[in-house]
Amino acid sequence: MNKIKVAIIGSGNIGTDLMIKIMRLSDVLEMGCFVGVDPGSDGLKRAERLGVPITSDGIDGLVALPGFDEIKIVFDATSAGAHEKHDRILREHGKIVIDLTPAAIGPFTIPAVNGLANLDEPNVNMVTCGGQATIPIVAAVNRVSPVIYGEIVASIASKSAGPGTRANIDEFTETTSQAIEKVGGARRGKAIIVLNPAEPPLIMRDTVYCLVGPGADTKAIEASVLSMVEDVKSYVPGYRLKQAVQFETIGDNHPLRIPEMDGDFSGTKVSVFLEVEGAAHYLPAYAGNLDIMTSAALKTAERIAVRHHQKVAA
Repeated sequence: MNKIKVAIIGSGNIGTDLMIKIMRLSDVLEMGCFVGVDPGSDGLKRAERLGVPITSDGIDGLVALPGFDEIKIVFDATSAGAHEKHDRILREHGKIVIDLTPAAIGPFTIPAVNGLANLDEPNVNMVTCGGQATIPIVAAVNRVSPVIYGEIVASIASKSAGPGTRANIDEFTETTSQAIEKVGGARRGKAIIVLNPAEPPLIMRDTVYCLVGPGADTKAIEASVLSMVEDVKSYVPGYRLKQAVQFETIGDNHPLRIPEMDGDFSGTKVSVFLEVEGAAHYLPAYAGNLDIMTSAALKTAERIAVRHHQKVAA
């Protein structure tokens, strides 16, 4: 199978880690260009040393690249604000766009949950790091017992949160909350992100709370969660449970007040505690929040590439 050429816009931590993953791990993708705006960035210098074509002129430099026509897939690892312009230009040139920002122009895509559903879309959105880590768990609970309310808390090392992450905190919470509902299946979703300044930096930790109806089959929920963890681990090796799935009965005599839903609810509360350790291809091992994004984007791009070859063969 001939490799599909790809480009990455954004020479920061996420873009650089993704480039290295593609070069080391992928049998179907090939780097066609690495794009930044700061000629002095470590990412662009590293790409140049690795023999990857580079430009420091942003999207305009990519479009002007002699080999631009050969590039089929473009990853956007910049910001939600910049992505709208990038998407418009790239679509005009017939490129498939994989969006690693919280812009959410294309459909939410999480490989372990709906990874095969959006392979023909011109733009797919990888939600957020917290979404990639936690929404599979919400979906795992929901496929056994409908989730009334899903809440996630993503705690990441402050050192792993670059300028793009910090500039998009509002978009992070809004996009993740929407995806908890649209992809995870919860009737209502809520997302919280915590930037932990601890030294030495802590590995990404995620907590998932789901409220399901009374009489839930806890053994079936636990089995579904464990199965989903293995699915995510297949492309994010550092993804794991920190402890056994926990259950709490919420009775009618002491219902749970959920302000976002303006009501009191009883049922079974499911608590899942996760840890995501990065593969340390470029980023430190504690930056599991960035690693899970690049791993999910790589998995999605590889599926799109295989889909492209199938369509050409047909």
